[in-house]
Amino acid sequence: MKKVRAAVIGVGYLGKFHAEKYAKMENIELVAVVDSNKEQAEAIAGNVGARALTDYTDLFGQVDAVSIAVPTPLHFEIGKTFLEQGIDVLMEKPITTTVEEADELIAIADSKKLVFQVGQLERFNPAVAAVQHIVDHPIFIESNRLGIYKERGTDVSVVLDLMIHDIDIILNFVRSPIKYSHAMGASVVSDNLDIANAHIEFENGAVANVTASRISNKNERKIRLFQKNGYISLDFANRSIIHVRPGNEDNNCPIPGMHLEEKCFTDGDALEDEIRSFIHAVENRKAPEVSGQMGRDALKIALDITRQIRESSKVYA
Repeated sequence: MKKVRAAVIGVGYLGKFHAEKYAKMENIELVAVVDSNKEQAEAIAGNVGARALTDYTDLFGQVDAVSIAVPTPLHFEIGKTFLEQGIDVLMEKPITTTVEEADELIAIADSKKLVFQVGQLERFNPAVAAVQHIVDHPIFIESNRLGIYKERGTDVSVVLDLMIHDIDIILNFVRSPIKYSHAMGASVVSDNLDIANAHIEFENGAVANVTASRISNKNERKIRLFQKNGYISLDFANRSIIHVRPGNEDNNCPIPGMHLEEKCFTDGDALEDEIRSFIHAVENRKAPEVSGQMGRDALKIALDITRQIRESSKVYA
């Protein structure tokens, strides 16, 4: 099979990892890496054996697919340019800065029958994959994504930087339109929201309580799901799950009549799996696992949460 010609646009903190993954794949020809910082582009290009470019338009006619890992405000402009050139795109999250921009990119991709995938990385966490078949109409969901402060990512709110991961996961689990949401938050150390909490009610009766913070004294990435036939705790960081379900086995479960099972998934590389999924869609001309529409739906909710907080008197800048 002919190799897919690929490139990475933006090789900062995250983009450099994209380049490294592409460079190791046998069915990929990593043509180039692109960055406005010439020294950064050359350094990464030297590590992965690709050309270094500072102008992404130099790639037109030379690549089949690209990863775009530039700052979020540039997603629309660069994504639109590549899609209009008939090039498949893996866009890092969030898809764009506005729903209108997302809709335009999706429309271009659809009209040209292109693969347009959004980099919701946690979808490819092995623990998430492991619970897909046991999550069954969750009734209540509690999500906490807490991080020690890092300046990287503060160009957008914590909702778009961190919470959007959990919004996407929850939408994938619940699969129901939102009926109501209420949010609160605060800007503490940056110009954007640094902590946020959202209460979301779905039309099917499910309720989610979602918290994200980048000013915590610890790192935590967990989702707990309660459903009619049990309870599931998913730890993204440790790649582990706890599943409590009906059963009579004597395994020290503190809940009478229930069986507790704990599993840890040490193998797996979420970013590599994400890129392989993208390339599989490119090679087979099929819909990606995380489509532009899914990215758009998560963005819409994230922006609505941000708007609610900004319009609330609870924001302290």
